[in-house]
Amino acid sequence: MSYETLKISTPHPVLSWANHELGGDELKMAKNVASLPFVFKHVALMPDVHLGKGALVGSVVATKDAIIPAAVGVDIGCGMCAIKTPFVADQLEGKLKQIRQDIEALIPVGFNENKTVEKDVSNWQGWRNFKDLHTGVQRLESKAMKQMGSLGGGNHFIEVCLDANNQVWLMLHSGSRNIGNMLAQNHINTGKELARLAGRQVTRSRSGILRRWNPRICRLLA
Repeated sequence: MSYETLKISTPHPVLSWANHELGGDELKMAKNVASLPFVFKHVALMPDVHLGKGALVGSVVATKDAIIPAAVGVDIGCGMCAIKTPFVADQLEGKLKQIRQDIEALIPVGFNENKTVEKDVSNWQGWRNFKDLHTGVQRLESKAMKQMGSLGGGNHFIEVCLDANNQVWLMLHSGSRNIGNMLAQNHINTGKELARLAGRQVTRSRSGILRRWNPRICRLLA
């Protein structure tokens, strides 16, 4: 897939794989990010690029001597997955409405969660690692169990789609179900406290991202 170099004046080029023009606010955000001193080579915009917070959602920002824990937003752990099914396009004929209704009936969305925790969920071995997460989210384990299998609001989705061979795929953007937000906030606060203890000042950059400079370690952005 081809790309274009956006005609904006920045220290680092912005390469776009999007098949649409960016709006004024989107261009401004892309320009701000591409003007950060630690960007490595260029900023890349993917086909789904759109306005975010600090940086564009759907942008890829490689950095040198820098860490950005929250360039686009504050959630950690949003997941995407594509699953190839054994079905083909012809088998969906006349069934799409019912499929959508069944999905909406079975899967909680937004702030909703499952009313009970199913046995398969409670038996999931991954819960053993919950204790290793930040102490600030430990109280959310029971809530996380009820949210297993739910979707989330905003830009999260379940999509039934086809590939070039008319094979049916299910694609999911699940969301971090608020625990990601809580994790990010806790770790960002830890970074700010480390900066304070080190006597480093945290300032806000033009992109709306908080940053500090430590010449022997890295820039921390929050």
